[in-house]
Amino acid sequence: MACSAAAGAEATALLCRRPAPSSITGRNRLAVSRRPRHGNLGTGAQPPQKSTPSANYRNRVNIQRDRAGASSDDEHQQKSEDENGLQNIQLEDLVEMIQNTEKNILLLNQARLQALERADKIIKEKEALQQEINNLEIKLSETGAQSKLSSKGMSDAEALEFDVLKEENMLLKDDITFFKEKLIEITETEESLFKLEKERALLDASLRELECAFIAAQSDMLKLGPMQHDAWWEKVENLEELLESTANQVEHAALILDGYHDVQDKVDKLEASLGATNISEFCLYLVDLLKKRVKSIEERFQACNHEMHSQIELYEHSIVEFHDTLSKLIKESEKKSMEHYAEGMPSEFWSRISLLIDGWSLEKKISNNDANILREMAWKRDSRLREAYLSSRGKAERELIDSFLKMALPGTSSGLHIVHIAAEMAPVAKVGGLADVISGLGKALQKKGNLVEIILPKYDCMQHNQINNLKVLDVVVQSYFEGNMFANKIWTGTVEGLPVYFIEPQHPGKFFWRAQYYGEHDDFKRFSYFSRVALELLYQSAKKVDIIHCHDWQTAFVAPLYWDVYANLGFNSARICFTCHNFEYQGTAPAQDLAYRGLDVEHLDRADRMRDNSHGRINVVKGAIVYSNIITTVSPTYAQEVRSEGGRGLQDTLKIHSKKFVGILNGIDTDTWNPSTYRFLKVQYSANDLYGKSANKAALTKQLKMSSANASQPLVGCITRLVPQRVYISSGMQYIKQLS
Repeated sequence: MACSAAAGAEATALLCRRPAPSSITGRNRLAVSRRPRHGNLGTGAQPPQKSTPSANYRNRVNIQRDRAGASSDDEHQQKSEDENGLQNIQLEDLVEMIQNTEKNILLLNQARLQALERADKIIKEKEALQQEINNLEIKLSETGAQSKLSSKGMSDAEALEFDVLKEENMLLKDDITFFKEKLIEITETEESLFKLEKERALLDASLRELECAFIAAQSDMLKLGPMQHDAWWEKVENLEELLESTANQVEHAALILDGYHDVQDKVDKLEASLGATNISEFCLYLVDLLKKRVKSIEERFQACNHEMHSQIELYEHSIVEFHDTLSKLIKESEKKSMEHYAEGMPSEFWSRISLLIDGWSLEKKISNNDANILREMAWKRDSRLREAYLSSRGKAERELIDSFLKMALPGTSSGLHIVHIAAEMAPVAKVGGLADVISGLGKALQKKGNLVEIILPKYDCMQHNQINNLKVLDVVVQSYFEGNMFANKIWTGTVEGLPVYFIEPQHPGKFFWRAQYYGEHDDFKRFSYFSRVALELLYQSAKKVDIIHCHDWQTAFVAPLYWDVYANLGFNSARICFTCHNFEYQGTAPAQDLAYRGLDVEHLDRADRMRDNSHGRINVVKGAIVYSNIITTVSPTYAQEVRSEGGRGLQDTLKIHSKKFVGILNGIDTDTWNPSTYRFLKVQYSANDLYGKSANKAALTKQLKMSSANASQPLVGCITRLVPQRVYISSGMQYIKQLS
């Protein structure tokens, strides 16, 4: 029986064999990782046994392994010679490797079917063995009854001999009970084999999924950047976990088979006991038959194990080849990717570098002077920063900081450092068109070579899944409000490739934990608090900002706060740009509220500064008009309208400051709103192919259950807020109806 355990042990050892580590620089991975196995698969140490065919088989395997070890040096030398040819690897080679893997899977399936057939035969033999045991019990019972009848006429010597036979008969019954228990164990072993078969089927399915995913992505492999290969490694690691699970199942089956040694020993003892007594030849025959059955079961399991051993070896060899080929392709891809990005990296990358530098500065890990130098390098997209960052992946943060500081050399930049302070930004916190302007304008300015940053409130209801690399800085910014200092957490992340700071107040009012953006009774208090913290963040980071761009009444506080408070503290490098997207909303409050924000009420509550033109309250939009260096609105036409009645009481103020007031027509983000790539359209279209427009119209008409009888009838849609200011929509629709 030892041969079955040895075969199981060899199968497990084969599954647990460690391939050589990957040669890719900077990646600490193994081809097929396995936890180390100690010892054989048996339940304990075995006594010395005579040489068996299984032992000879193991000797042959050991000789083959020694030969494999002796040839490893030659293979290593051959691999080193082949490294120069890595660039000649073609995707066709990888496809051929996958086809070989599929052939091996077919062979493994054939072995599985043969194992199932053999398991059926074992079950039938088990049933026959159970029937024979039952017959033996019946005969033993009859023998016991006859012995009781004949014991009455026995002599003392015969009675003594009969007692011995009776005792041996009881031992035989115990052995039969033992055999029943072993039959139960055999049944459990069969169940374990079926579980092993299910695990193997799952392994096949997982491998096929990996193959499909690889074939679908093979055309994109050489285009991947050096930071996008982790997904492939995760897939390979998932495959390794499945292989390890299969190894554990094989090991468990081998342990169960090894337990059959006890059955064999019991049969041998029973045979010796019967040979020492004068038991009938029938009993000897029955015991011999049991022994043959047990041996047959062992041989069949051994044959099954041996065949599975061979198939698993071929399968693992295919996995190793697949991993090696994938490693070569990834290495080649990384090399080509570095060449491809020689002139720069995507905006997302440089935004991440900028946030890292600002985080180090706020956390006092680098000096303000070094931070300014490094910001300019990131601003200019200095290739040295890129190389230092990529080469330091996986290293400690201190090593990355040191490598950056070594390159900190003074320089100049032709671009501007622009910071947007706003209440919205698409797609993370969007209510109206303001959100689209922040992201669209930010990306456009970034493409022009400017350093652009955004500061937003950290709403509890914002779309966190649209933020990349969101993390909280190890720093707390203290800001003044209502006579006290309050702490604020600072979060960083990238949105649409732009670096964004999210301010989370630790104020008991839970200002931005309201499950909505606007419409709260204390909106004036919430956003004036946010505006002050935003300026405090810029001040404490010691940034040399060129332009601070604030939007609408929610951040209009920035202009008077900057010039009346922070400019006096030495933070005066920036100029203020204020954009009013809608003069309908102006933000008014009692004048005394200015004192809660740290502003001088007497200084600001004047007709030429922040006092509203219609009543005695203060007006923050008016304050932004007065204190900003330039004021813009959404179009030249709207700029003309608000100088008259459309100004909602601010027309006179706008006339006074007309030299710095200009209307700039809103643009459109052609990258986001591109009908040829927009994924939410039923059919994409372009200027060269307008068929998709009619197809989309038909799909929308059907979805909204509208009449489609007249295909030429125009379909007009308008995305806007339903407020009185948009009342022209109704009259416009009536006009279109008359035209049709």
